[in-house]
Amino acid sequence: MTDRINGKKTGRNSDGTFAPGNPGRPRGARHKTTQAVEAMLQGEAAALTRRAIDAALEGDTTALRLCLERIAPARKDQSVEFDLPPMSGAEDAVKAAQSVLRAVSDGEITPLEGASIMGLIEGFRKTLETNDIEARIAILENSKT
Repeated sequence: MTDRINGKKTGRNSDGTFAPGNPGRPRGARHKTTQAVEAMLQGEAAALTRRAIDAALEGDTTALRLCLERIAPARKDQSVEFDLPPMSGAEDAVKAAQSVLRAVSDGEITPLEGASIMGLIEGFRKTLETNDIEARIAILENSKT
């Protein structure tokens, strides 16, 4: 159980140690070593970058890899091309979901890509639902007056 001071949780156990889940430092606090390294590099970034580029151009494969990773990092995802019907209503979302399932089963897209697209379709459906609920509430409020 965590101690309380003036009704507020302190995040510590009764023996003074930090409670589970409490790292003992505020969110976003940075390690002193990280701060020291950043202070040392401040003002030297341009020179270090130029040196890395020069080393890469001279054939240093490690420097070349470092430069290329910064210029063109590995993509986390990519665009997917397949036929998806246009969506304007809930019935269109059903057709779109069927299209995604067909594309996955035919091997046109991967299951992971299909799941991601289904998430977008679900977001569209929720938007429609929210819009419908707001319209119904407005009708109910207007009918009371």
